[in-house]
Amino acid sequence: MDIALFSSMVLFAFVMAGTPGPNNMLLTFSGANFGYKRSVPQMAGIPTGIATMILLMGLGLSWVFQQYPSLQWTLKILGSAYLLYLALRILRQSQLAKQQMAKPLSFFESLGFQYLNPKAWMMTSSVVASFALPGEAYWESIWALVLTFFLVNPVTGSIWVSFGKFIARWLSAPIARQRFNITMSFLTAGCVVLLWV
Repeated sequence: MDIALFSSMVLFAFVMAGTPGPNNMLLTFSGANFGYKRSVPQMAGIPTGIATMILLMGLGLSWVFQQYPSLQWTLKILGSAYLLYLALRILRQSQLAKQQMAKPLSFFESLGFQYLNPKAWMMTSSVVASFALPGEAYWESIWALVLTFFLVNPVTGSIWVSFGKFIARWLSAPIARQRFNITMSFLTAGCVVLLWV
């Protein structure tokens, strides 16, 4: 694979994985409320989901989305419902005492969210369309994409979890933590709009 193409791919992965969005808001929330170590399973679910989605797109799943556009609507509805569920879960945390706090998202909850996120499907589809090479180099380029996103996502995820952990320093007062969680709940719910734009 050409070094210029590979560099573009890595840069694209950092931009896609590192910019604010539902995954990174949830990671920030988790870092602030549960710390780095307890957020690792959630962080691991994201690159696993994205990498397997790229592989599925490489196998031709994008054709299914082109043939059945109603699948996009179904994903938008399911993704919106799941985001609202997560926002409600965060909001409930703001009402719990610290010792009663629920767990962070599990590996499988985080992985599952990737599959319900229509933006993730569009991103993985465009990644394959933009960076997959034709002919004999096709599978080499698909595996390069899978590996790139699998390695970049934990780096950017670590930054967002660490940011949440940094914010936690100012959340020692219960009212401050409650306000933070309410804000994160509304921001997560607001991400539903992004699914429909």
